[in-house]
Amino acid sequence: MRLDLERYKELAHNKAKENKAFVTRLRKKKPKTLDGTVLDAHVEVFERLDCLDCANCCQTISPIVTDRDIDRMAKHLKMKRPALIDQYFELDEDHDYVFKETPCPFLMNDNYCMIYEVRPRACREYPHTDRKRFYQILNLTYRNSFVCPAVYEVLETMKRVY
Repeated sequence: MRLDLERYKELAHNKAKENKAFVTRLRKKKPKTLDGTVLDAHVEVFERLDCLDCANCCQTISPIVTDRDIDRMAKHLKMKRPALIDQYFELDEDHDYVFKETPCPFLMNDNYCMIYEVRPRACREYPHTDRKRFYQILNLTYRNSFVCPAVYEVLETMKRVY
């Protein structure tokens, strides 16, 4: 069953001002229990939500891809590095490699990733709701709440706790 992405997008936009204020306040406060609270929320949310029902991140945003990621992907795809870069990547305004297009060229129709075993680090870590020192990425979390239903749900849990 696919998630109702439009509903989540609307909810995130309706609460944008409230969520921005919350994140700003939380960044200043830096609660000692934040990492544990967010990790608990992450686990609870991912018991209910399945990324394969969504894949909105793969369909709408492009991660930063490191040189190490490119080397792994080239080896896996049996391509030379320059050919892989030429076919799939471009440099963004910060001179980081990103995919030339969205959706991700490796996203299949069933929302599985063609290169899952060697996917970029940013993809492996997304949506970043299970990391330590979470207060450092509160602004990123706010932005990701417009893309990822799980991030939106984690943010809502955080608001109930704090």
